[in-house]
Amino acid sequence: MFPSRAFSLAPLVVQSFACSMAMMAFAALVGPIGRTVGLSPWQMGTVVTLSGMAWVLAAPLWGRASDRLGRRPVLLTGIMGFALSYLVLCLFIAWSLRTLPAEGLILLGLVLARSVGGVFFAAVPAASVALIADHVPAERRTRAMATMGMANGASMVIGPAVVGLMAPWGIEAPLLVICLLPLLAAGVLWWRVPHAAPVSGTTSLPPPRLQDPRLRLPLLAAFASMASVAVAQVVVGFYVIDRLALSPQQGAQAAGMVLATVGVSLVLTQALVRHLSMSPVWLIRWGAICAALGFLAAGMASSVPLLCVGYGVAAMGMGMIWPSVSVLAAGAVEAHEQGAAAGAIAAAQGLGTVVGPLLGTGIYALQASGPYWLVATVMAAVAIFAQNTPKNGGME
Repeated sequence: MFPSRAFSLAPLVVQSFACSMAMMAFAALVGPIGRTVGLSPWQMGTVVTLSGMAWVLAAPLWGRASDRLGRRPVLLTGIMGFALSYLVLCLFIAWSLRTLPAEGLILLGLVLARSVGGVFFAAVPAASVALIADHVPAERRTRAMATMGMANGASMVIGPAVVGLMAPWGIEAPLLVICLLPLLAAGVLWWRVPHAAPVSGTTSLPPPRLQDPRLRLPLLAAFASMASVAVAQVVVGFYVIDRLALSPQQGAQAAGMVLATVGVSLVLTQALVRHLSMSPVWLIRWGAICAALGFLAAGMASSVPLLCVGYGVAAMGMGMIWPSVSVLAAGAVEAHEQGAAAGAIAAAQGLGTVVGPLLGTGIYALQASGPYWLVATVMAAVAIFAQNTPKNGGME
């Protein structure tokens, strides 16, 4: 039998670090991979978009399943499925880079592997956030979510750094190393996440929609912030190659440097957020303003250091928004709805990863800086919406 274990945030922090590092490594290499195998920006954007669509469709189902079946079974199923699909993705990329098969075959393989990964990974944030809401008092949730965000940010420092250091040995080299991390995270979760009965009195929230007065602001902020990040991630590899005239290998190193800057900024910002007593609505409002300014700066960057500055400022904003979104949503619903609420937020984030790459790569084909102007406008709109939202998010 399994030992009985008390709840600890540590295994969730390990999972957040490992999975984020894996995804950021892929994001840093999207442009160089596409250029090497002959796929255009819109084709690589399609890969990201379809995996995001799989996330959107699966997240509410996983969230409700965690209410019915318990957090542990859903969390373990999701992390194991993601770990195996990411391993297949990395091996397929390595094979494609070495053999250069037909573009259609490469595109199909990337879409399938990423989409399967999206279906399974959708369970991980939904069950993780619900698990935190089950065990962490409301007044400490912002601190807990910021701790998770710090692990995410640390992975964004180390992941791109590994990409940059290993890029001289080939574009596939970092992926073949980092693909083992989700498997490690799965083992840690299996060993450390406690067994617990499903929450009693389960009911289901409706599918995520902005009209829901309880979740309107967190859903909007989750969608807009993730769409903006997806745009920034999918275009940075192409931007440094096309706008800054770098080679694919130099582009991989530059994109890694930019995303590492994002990670440092996220870690520092969320370390600060852990000690702030500001309301989630306040943090979302000022975080959106900060992100908008950062994306504007990125769109005007003419060198890698200036691009790092823009991304770093934008990441400061995201470091304020992301923990606040989960805390605001968790505080808006009842105990038996935590999984459904977390699934709704995850679905909104997934929808952002669907819409963002499509718009971003489409606009990039017309104007290299266009995607940055777009996401700056989107985040400014979020700030205006938050400004007109009560401090408590509209809840009594």
